[in-house]
Amino acid sequence: MLDETQGYAVFFYPQALEALGEAIRPYMHDGASGPHVLCNSIDTGGALIEMTIEGRTAEGNAIAVELMVPANMVRMIVSARSDGVFGFGPRVVAAPADADAVAVPPTALASAQTVHAPVEIPMPMVDPVTPVMAMLPPKAQ
Repeated sequence: MLDETQGYAVFFYPQALEALGEAIRPYMHDGASGPHVLCNSIDTGGALIEMTIEGRTAEGNAIAVELMVPANMVRMIVSARSDGVFGFGPRVVAAPADADAVAVPPTALASAQTVHAPVEIPMPMVDPVTPVMAMLPPKAQ
């Protein structure tokens, strides 16, 4: 079955749920955000959105169901993944248990340091070449 930290939640427009009717009901889950389909993988390239749902048959055999719906029926797709830590702060790496622990004082991030811009703005250079002024030839009639 689908692990709650891996996969996608696909939300549909209310009109799409009404149009799909009972055919979509076995695949729907209710949640705090509303009814949605949980799937393991999704392909959004084309007119149809293809969702792969892993499940089990009544006999207990593993089965992968491919559910395809028109792209204009989908309101939103939410990725439910836990790929580790994401962010812009310093990363803390746990030291191996057999290594000697060394305490390192925290340091400021490079992006947190103040940058002093130069105060003097150089004067623009004047082009030493004088512009050429000419008249266009008269229009041919």
